[in-house]
Amino acid sequence: MPSYDYFTVDVFTQRRFGGNPLAVFPTAEGIDDATMQALAAELNYSETTFVLPPANSVSTARVRIFNRTSEMPFAGHPNVGTAFVLARHGFVRGAMLRFEELAGMVEVRVMEADGVILGAEIDAPLPLTILEDLPVQDIAACLSLATDEIVIAEHPPIRATTGVDFVLVGVTPHGVAQAFPDLKAYRMLERQWPSFGGRLSILLYSVEAHNVRARMFAPLAGTWEDPATGSANATLAALRLHLSGDERLSYEAVQGVEMGRESRLSVRSWRTPDGVRASVGGMCASVFRGRIEL
Repeated sequence: MPSYDYFTVDVFTQRRFGGNPLAVFPTAEGIDDATMQALAAELNYSETTFVLPPANSVSTARVRIFNRTSEMPFAGHPNVGTAFVLARHGFVRGAMLRFEELAGMVEVRVMEADGVILGAEIDAPLPLTILEDLPVQDIAACLSLATDEIVIAEHPPIRATTGVDFVLVGVTPHGVAQAFPDLKAYRMLERQWPSFGGRLSILLYSVEAHNVRARMFAPLAGTWEDPATGSANATLAALRLHLSGDERLSYEAVQGVEMGRESRLSVRSWRTPDGVRASVGGMCASVFRGRIEL
């Protein structure tokens, strides 16, 4: 009976039991798709990753990312955490890793100091694509907020992507603290927009000085609230730069405070000939390891 080791890590934090938990299977060859999905559901983290040999010799690995209900084309904290686990435990060598994923190639820079692996930074695989604006009243209902808590001075609620799509919503600081996902409103909005493809994940945020306070709800995918969402924050950084007209933008995003799992994400965006690109990075903390027989 084959057995597989896995590691858990808290991402976007320097301490255990903060940040966003992740499970990583560093040698997952032989695990079929259905079992990967079942393992992700059983572990019940927002995502679980499975590392496989790459199809291309210039790549480090092929990485598959599953949430509780489906496979993801790309996600931020799973890439950061997977790179940390692979480098920390000696599965890979080098400061730059290349992961083959459904959304494309993801480049990951390993962060270390004095020979100790601390975390990682990733570049989102695609330039910013803006998809559509959404009605303020519908988004407010999803977040259990009054419409005057939605801030539209910079942009209306908008769906955008740099590899996986999110609805990005500016709200008041009070709105950040008070928001709560309304599952009925989520389901109603998702049915009205076939282009969502059954996916509706909302990142709400407020700008505080230069930085951002954020929360992310994706109850239709089984994530009532996410402690840290790298891909969403990367997309937000790209959108903010696109709207500003500046050449570069960098800041810190804080997420997960309301859950008791404060996360700190270092976010950057910049302009390129093919559009606005973004990256997200942060520290990680090892938690435990296990083994399963299949």
